[in-house]
This record gives sequence, structure tokens and C-alpha cells, in this order.
Amino acid sequence: MEKQVFEKYDGGQVTDSMLQEAAVLFSENYGVWGEHPAQMTGNFAKAGTRVRLSKDRLRAQYLYDNNTCSYVRVTVDGHLAGNAFACRWAVNNKSVCWVTQLVVDRNYRERGLAKSLLNQLKHDSINMYGLMSSHPAACLAAAKAFGDSLSTVRLDVIAKYAGEIMEASPIGYVKDAKLRGSIFSPGDTNGLVSCVDSGFFVDHTEPLEALAWVREGMDWPLGELLDGHEFLLVFEARSRSRSRSTGRQ
Repeated sequence: MEKQVFEKYDGGQVTDSMLQEAAVLFSENYGVWGEHPAQMTGNFAKAGTRVRLSKDRLRAQYLYDNNTCSYVRVTVDGHLAGNAFACRWAVNNKSVCWVTQLVVDRNYRERGLAKSLLNQLKHDSINMYGLMSSHPAACLAAAKAFGDSLSTVRLDVIAKYAGEIMEASPIGYVKDAKLRGSIFSPGDTNGLVSCVDSGFFVDHTEPLEALAWVREGMDWPLGELLDGHEFLLVFEARSRSRSRSTGRQ
């Protein structure tokens, strides 16, 4: 029987060796660059090469504040199988927790690890949760962890709160992402529903294959996925009393 161990750390508790493991996990499992050249730390990435992050860049981008940034990871029989980074900030008297990275080793997928990682980020003091991702699996995991399911996602909540939350974000790529989709622009004709133009041109071959598979079993509520775009999800935290009354965990 496999032994799964989940651990959560504040930013200041994360060591360089832990970040080095996280950097390897990301670089080997996140994805590859698409057709458009992308600039990263002064170097131009080439189409078809893996998207990579160093431990120093992880520290600078995802753990820049020891008090508001968090890191959670899961090991399976001692092997780092997945992790997530998150950042918290306040907007209009609401506490927001934004998932800045979610990666699961391809050898450990379809075991519910992504949802379980995100569950570690939940806290009674959090009012809202958010995520930008091009991969349907990350969206499904977030919906299960922070909501009920993706089929019941509240598009009106995303439309109402996404703009002000992202505008207040201390994370540059979140703050600078442009809202796209019919819930923000009713006249949108690109098939987008809830997305952002993040200018992150990761190859979408795998996400689109996953999206086609997901659509065979459900009505996908977030619309199409264009190059340089990511799906956008924002959730209102469920109250503990409501969770108890409905029997949800």
C-alpha cells in the first residue's frame, strides 16, 4: 500500500533543497512551449522545448513573501509526486487565496492528488479562491476542492469578482492578465466563456486532448481555449455551517 504524506509550509519554511525538488517536478511535468517564442529571464524559449523554472525563480515568483505565500506538497513512498504554490491578499475586506502553481507528476495522476493538495490550502479565514490554468485537470481539481463540481461553477461569481481580485493582486502575471470571454464581454464571438489572455504560450496539445475527453462526459462551462490563454476560476468559500448542513466535506 502506498504511503501518501501531505505537508504545508509558509514561505519562510521552504528550504532551497525543497525548491530544487519542486523545480525538477515542474520542469519535467508541466509542459512544452508552443509555436510563439516566449521570453523568460532574458532567454528566448524555443517551441517544443520544456517549460522550466529554477529554484531561484520559484522563490522569487511564488514565495516572495514569507507571511502570505504558501507551499504544499505530497510525497508517495518518499517521492515528490505533486505540489502547489499559493498567495493570499485582501481586496474589499475579503481574503483571497490564489493558486499560483499546481503540478502533479504524470506517473501519479488520476489519483485525486491535485484535489487533495488544494484542500490543504483551505482555511476558515479565506473568503475567495482563484486559479488560472490552461489544463482542464487543474480546473476540475479546483472546482472539487473549492466548490461542488465544475458543472455547477458560478460564472456570475467569476464575472462579479475576478476583475477586482486580479487588479489587487501582488503577482504580476495575474494582475496583468486580460479578462476574456462572454461573461465579461457578451459580444465575444471566439467561443471563450471564462478565460484570461495571459500571453503564456505553452503548447495546448495535451490540454486540448484532455478537454475533448472531459467534454464527452459533461458540459464544459468555461468555453474554448485559445493560444496564449488560460481558463479562469474564482470561487466563494463555502461556510462551515453550510458544509455541515449539506453533509459535504
